[in-house]
Amino acid sequence: DVSKETEVPEVLGDVVITPISHATMALEWDGEIVYTDPVGGAEVFEGIPTPDVILITDIHGDHLNAETLEAVAGPETVVFMPQAVADMLTETAIKNITVIANGEKVEMGTFSIEAIPMYNLPESDDSRHTKGRGNGYVLERTGTRVYIAGDTADIPEMRALENIDIAFVPMNLPFTMTVEDAADATIEFAPKKAYPYHYRGRDGLSDIEVFKQIVNDADPAIEVVLLNWYPE
Repeated sequence: DVSKETEVPEVLGDVVITPISHATMALEWDGEIVYTDPVGGAEVFEGIPTPDVILITDIHGDHLNAETLEAVAGPETVVFMPQAVADMLTETAIKNITVIANGEKVEMGTFSIEAIPMYNLPESDDSRHTKGRGNGYVLERTGTRVYIAGDTADIPEMRALENIDIAFVPMNLPFTMTVEDAADATIEFAPKKAYPYHYRGRDGLSDIEVFKQIVNDADPAIEVVLLNWYPE
């Protein structure tokens, strides 16, 4: 069953995950608010509090929209982004920007935020997502770890992740990876919960039910949660 919103108190405490669209979501984590890749205008976040943290993964329009970003960021919001995104926001009015590169980890209040590589395979200089340009993120708070993969293929850095409680995993060709590759990687790093997201490709929506079946046939302990990322 695909739902618009789900609570996951058994893993994260008082957390609500609100999918907005594609790669855009809001996490409400014990009173702290995190937005990822806010696009679509401020109106799509209506009713959701101003974020404490915003995570931007990459330069493409389904992840970065300067107008939306400026509209939703409050005066105290800290926006984390790779250098390539910062280079596109030289005229922004946002004050609290932190550039973070693959492999770096920073502390912000009760959160630690680590930038994880995200890139296409096979690697090439002309791929849609070259290694080092964009960031996936591992967000950790009070021992709970959330992985937001961004636009990535089935990369070794994903497979090597440990102790992930919640993972948001993309699956759409030709931009990220197949459902089968996403499932295979998920089985290996074995998050407690796996959320397919970013699953609209050139030929429509990827079959997230197949993802769920492959993962659960291999490891029934991984809870695959299917949310509605495409309400329009």
